[in-house]
Amino acid sequence: MPPRESPTARQVRLGTELRRLRERAGRTAREAAAMLGTDQGKISHIESGRIGVSEERIRRLTGFYECGDEELVGALCAIAREHRGQFWWDEYRGILAPLWMDMCELEHHAVSMRIFHTVSVPGLLQSEEYARALFTGALVELPPEEVELRTRHRMRRKVVLERAHPPPFDVFLHEAALRMRIGGRQVMRRQLDQLMADAERPHITLRVVPFTNENYFEAIQPVLYADGVVPQLDTVQVDAATGGGSFIDTEAQLERYRLFFGRCEKFSLDPGESRQLIHHIAREL
Repeated sequence: MPPRESPTARQVRLGTELRRLRERAGRTAREAAAMLGTDQGKISHIESGRIGVSEERIRRLTGFYECGDEELVGALCAIAREHRGQFWWDEYRGILAPLWMDMCELEHHAVSMRIFHTVSVPGLLQSEEYARALFTGALVELPPEEVELRTRHRMRRKVVLERAHPPPFDVFLHEAALRMRIGGRQVMRRQLDQLMADAERPHITLRVVPFTNENYFEAIQPVLYADGVVPQLDTVQVDAATGGGSFIDTEAQLERYRLFFGRCEKFSLDPGESRQLIHHIAREL
């Protein structure tokens, strides 16, 4: 089977974690290849996510690397068992950008999530007309059918918060996001009403960083911290100003974002005060 041209973020992550285990064990790619009875190039492709790896080979490799963390090994095997066409977002592959599929994967597999937005409502909490207004106002004007496609996809993403056991979702919104009249007064009022309803759901905690906050902390682009089934699979996704985004998974960077969300909580209003502020802003519209 030829190498994948565009592996998913989770396929890349599986390879990355195998490489990290190998390097931590002080093993070379050549030694790993010899243990599997293959060539070094195949190990390179596995570690870049460009070819798949079986559960049996994952267990052989992790045993060779003396990894005794069975929860991590099990989580890696679970990724290996996933396949194209298994999830609802696969029908959008080749139609929307790969990042959109990677975001769906990240949200679907997260055991909890924290998110910070400065000037817009997070996608999982957007109303349909608010999302449509965002896509209509994109930097490059989109044809109507593309706007509708993106809007439908965004609405389907909400399934992650509507399943029987949804992940805890901590949302930090700057007050600026609540006062941006995206789509006009009526659209924004209904969006704020939806936010207040969402904030009453037991698995969603919404906090607002008010304009009155006097402590500066650098937060410009939207940031999502997704907790994995094991800590080694935690992931941060950061949006780019011109579209797209990046996935972050090194321990040093993850720690930086854990501290960042600690500051978000410190400088934000409590959930009750946040709902009151949202209600006040909605009445002003």
